[in-house]
Amino acid sequence: MELAGKIDHTLLKPEATEKDIVTLCHEAVKHGFASVCVNPSYLCTAARLLHGTSVAPSTVVGFPLGAAITEIKVQEILAAKAHGAREVDCVMNIGRAKSGDWKAVQRDIEMMVQTAQSCGLKIKIIIETSLLDPEEKKKASEIVKESGADFIKTSTGFFGGATVEDVRNLREWVGPSLKVKASGGIRTKEFALELVKAGADRLGTSSGLALLE
Repeated sequence: MELAGKIDHTLLKPEATEKDIVTLCHEAVKHGFASVCVNPSYLCTAARLLHGTSVAPSTVVGFPLGAAITEIKVQEILAAKAHGAREVDCVMNIGRAKSGDWKAVQRDIEMMVQTAQSCGLKIKIIIETSLLDPEEKKKASEIVKESGADFIKTSTGFFGGATVEDVRNLREWVGPSLKVKASGGIRTKEFALELVKAGADRLGTSSGLALLE
């Protein structure tokens, strides 16, 4: 199975340097990865280096806690577009989900999706599966599906990672209309292939090169 085209080559560590981002982008172009995902302050660098290639510059919104007010997340999406993003990975309000305030969760997600779509950006909604119980995961999946987002994503990678079970469940809950991105803890080719087999369309990982070896 060809994995390169499913990989979001990711570097979101706070200590990442511009030199690291340059290397990341060169690697992504060389191997034909789907996108490069970086923190917003490096988005301009990534967009410049990836211009004219098939690799999409992408960044994160409300990252990694999802706790910013919705209007701030909207401004982050608009700024991402202005700085060259083609995709955004946005964290839902996890605390509101844990509180059972699904109306607030739905508003947050819908406003992010509407903003991204108005800008022509692909949007992935991160629900942080490792912090949710099964019923919360299912409810969050239903809201993301109804929002019209492009992807539902398992994790930021900061609080746990993707599991085969979570990917399989997300695929079942959202059906064929929504893509699934697995992220966090994907360090071997074997695990990556298991996640794809379970239903993952995209893999977010900082170990993209290792997955190809």
